Amino acid sequence: MTQPVATDYLKEIMRDANARTRELVHGLDAEQLIGPKLEIVNPLRWEIGHVAWFHEYFILRRKYGRESLHERGDKVYDSIAIHHETRWDLPLLEINETLQYIADVEHALLDRLEGGMASEQDSYLYQFTTFHQDMHNEAYTYTRQTLGYPTPDFALAEAEAVPVGAHPGDADIPGGTFDIGNPQDAPFVFDNEKWAHPITVAPFKMAKAQVSNAEFATFVDDGGYEQERFWDDVGWQWRCQGDIAHPIYWRPDGHGKWGLRRFDTVIDLPPDQAVIHVSWFEAQAYCRWAGRRLPTEAEWEFAATADGQGGKRAYPWGDEAPDATRANLDGRGLGVVDVGAKPAGDSVHGVRQLIGNVWEWTDTTFGPFPGFAPDDYKEYSEPLFGTTKVLRGGAWPTRGRMIDSTYRNFYGPERRDVLAGFRTCAL
Repeated sequence: MTQPVATDYLKEIMRDANARTRELVHGLDAEQLIGPKLEIVNPLRWEIGHVAWFHEYFILRRKYGRESLHERGDKVYDSIAIHHETRWDLPLLEINETLQYIADVEHALLDRLEGGMASEQDSYLYQFTTFHQDMHNEAYTYTRQTLGYPTPDFALAEAEAVPVGAHPGDADIPGGTFDIGNPQDAPFVFDNEKWAHPITVAPFKMAKAQVSNAEFATFVDDGGYEQERFWDDVGWQWRCQGDIAHPIYWRPDGHGKWGLRRFDTVIDLPPDQAVIHVSWFEAQAYCRWAGRRLPTEAEWEFAATADGQGGKRAYPWGDEAPDATRANLDGRGLGVVDVGAKPAGDSVHGVRQLIGNVWEWTDTTFGPFPGFAPDDYKEYSEPLFGTTKVLRGGAWPTRGRMIDSTYRNFYGPERRDVLAGFRTCAL
């Protein structure tokens, strides 16, 4: 069961998540808030209402029997009952009404939190629904990228990091037996992390850094997208059907170099920044071309949690929560940084940026751990078992309060709109 946390903390993270939502829709006009009907996005005006409804439904209504704050809520915002392709055609609240609904739900939730420490039930539910909002806020961020909207204006944003270059070479990871997943006494557990169980990892060599744009450009320029031998059958079919010849937001400049569309602006491709917005298929093809491989999920977690003395810690650097010196998270940098940045976040074996910057594809298909059972939101993980790939580590807008070295993300191998890159291991 979730460990009790302070009510002030629950209030703080809920207010902060709502503030980030407002930042992500601020300045968008009515047409942008609906957007085109695409399989990989939701209309933003629907999605922000869905998140408010999710808070209200799972806490106020289902647990505490309150009446709905919006009479059309279930018919408009229930993501399980309402098919994706119909969400553009629903009788949605106008944006001012939607933002008021968000505020009304927030006030109702905060008003019932009293005392110094929340109950175990409230500690779990308020954190889970806020983390659910954090996930959607990340989705709004890459939706703005997908649709070419302006760069979001985050209050947390800092001046762009000074380029620091690459971080070459492999780290020798000794291997061993460790408990993958989260134990029952962890402060907070997502259902797909249940429960910790022993697994043995053989010694391996892992790249100290994520694959950079310059490294991936060499693969592209060498004809990696044109040579079937680097792709598995499904990946090659995906590449051919989409006539895919380079990462989705790269733009040839006509002089043998590449531009990169970042939100609504095209810049010169930053060579030492981590490659981002590449699919699992593209990552696998690069690995075959380079004579490398993706890490397994177990190898990744072992590399990120080993303390060098047979124990396990929450983050590569220790048990202290992430901060700006250790990890590129929380949207501070408004984009990826050089793969050599953030040395304070190195693991005990010298692997950099295992947390933050870009989500990292692993070779592992998403599935349940022994002892898995769904939590209150039964559709969170189970429907995606067997059809998606595991990603680890978080990306530049992922919230530091939500991510640690046991967090499992999951997307279909074809997805390249999401904030995913990768690192490699030696064969």
